[in-house]
Parts: sequence; structure tokens; C-alpha cells
Amino acid sequence: MTNEARQGNSPNSPNPTAGEPHAACAQSDALRACRCRPLPGIPAQAMFPSAPEIVSAARHFVRDALAHDATGLHEDLVDDVRLIVSELVTNAVRYGTEPGDSVLVLLAVTDTCVRIEVRDPVRRRPRFRAVSQERDRGRGLFIVQALAECWGVADRPFGKAVWAQVAR
Repeated sequence: MTNEARQGNSPNSPNPTAGEPHAACAQSDALRACRCRPLPGIPAQAMFPSAPEIVSAARHFVRDALAHDATGLHEDLVDDVRLIVSELVTNAVRYGTEPGDSVLVLLAVTDTCVRIEVRDPVRRRPRFRAVSQERDRGRGLFIVQALAECWGVADRPFGKAVWAQVAR
């Protein structure tokens, strides 16, 4: 399996890190159509300067792009996609950028799925963190895994792309 087509690992596995096969992805009928690979066509995209405020702007971008490119989506699906974008962009800002960097958000829609991709300039891969009642952070990847049919990380020439796909 190529690096692009890998899915997120289960948080219950001994070493849960993004990029390892996830059994549920291979068994989903919806994913057989999506195949957890980049979708054809030119995705909607927006570049944001790295700052905590961009999370809201990224959610608005996705809402507007889905309203334009994917009319008729159920509101729950739009909410799931927006939440995934929030988590991926938050991780990119916190762990994948330095002052002056940018974050690229891409959104592609087909008849069977919606693909979200967030690119940042740092190659360090996201990882699950142990659940803690004492921390406000560390739950983002669990949320992404719960909402997405599959997700993963792809190396880019200058950084990485963290992506997720949601079945329609």
C-alpha cells in the first residue's frame, strides 16, 4: 500500500500513529468507491497564514465550498466535515507551522465521498496522545478517526498532508 493510501491506526493498538492500516477502512463499502486516495479533479483550496484564528476561517471556507460544490449534502455530514477541518487545521497550526508559515486546506467532493486535506510545512506526523482528564488537548485525532471513514498522512516535498475522507 502506498503512503498516500494508508489509513489512521486504532487508538487501542500498541503504537497508535497516523499512517498505519486501519481495518475498518478496508471493510467499508463506501470506501471501496473512494478507495481512500486523492480524488480526481481540481479541489477547492484556500491558503491561510498560520495563526489560531484561521481555524474558524477554514470552517467557513469548507461550509461555503460545500454549499457551492455539493448541494444537497445532509447537514450532519457538513458538520462532520467542518469538525474534521477544525481538528486538522488546529493540529497544523499547533504542531506543523512556525511564525510566517501557511496552511493549505483542500476539499474535494465526489458522488461517494468528501475528502479534506490539510498541508503544512513540517514533516512530523500527528500521533494519538493518551487520554487525560487534566489536559484540554490531545483529542483531535480521536475525533477525526471517529468521524472519517479513513484518514492518513502523505509526505510532501515540503512538509506533509494530513487527509480524511467521509462517505456521503
